[in-house]
Amino acid sequence: MMTSDNPRGADNQQERPGFEQWVVGFVDGEGCFAISVVRNAVCRLGWQVQHEFSVTQAEPSRPALELLVEFFGVGRLIPNRRSDNHRTRLWRFSVKRRDDLLWVIVPFFEEHPLITAKRADFGRFCAVLQLMQERAHLTDTGLAAIAAVTEQMNRRQRSRFWNPQRPYANQLVPTRVEDMVLASWRHGDH
Repeated sequence: MMTSDNPRGADNQQERPGFEQWVVGFVDGEGCFAISVVRNAVCRLGWQVQHEFSVTQAEPSRPALELLVEFFGVGRLIPNRRSDNHRTRLWRFSVKRRDDLLWVIVPFFEEHPLITAKRADFGRFCAVLQLMQERAHLTDTGLAAIAAVTEQMNRRQRSRFWNPQRPYANQLVPTRVEDMVLASWRHGDH
């Protein structure tokens, strides 16, 4: 459980009862757990796995994103490249650092589960992080398995890495969200 160094009091948003559920609801509606497999010539296999937890809002709602930065104590706010309806600047709360994802974001959403379809994406996101902890992304077989998982997430589009000629890749992909994150891994018994 995270502890806060922030002063307690009625003015402190994070200390109000139910703040965690506000975070869950906000992320259920506006958040994204994303995994991408992208070309990177510097990497041994020529591909890199990128992971990000993010929440995007227009400029007027930036204070809500600032609350997330303060609450989680990780990540940062970055301007988005596009504007909402080409008028309002967009901001993104972004957490990309794997340790921050593993030790702050994942435990929070395990303790406070999402309730929308985003819960399945979270499970797949955790499965990829687990594969990466096991260094699977450094092997052709593991990279294919990760690419297959990404096809089941968010926009559900074919991975640029994916090669249907690799039959072993499909065998490595869990079929149910419950199978994706092993309890022993979640609880540090790995």
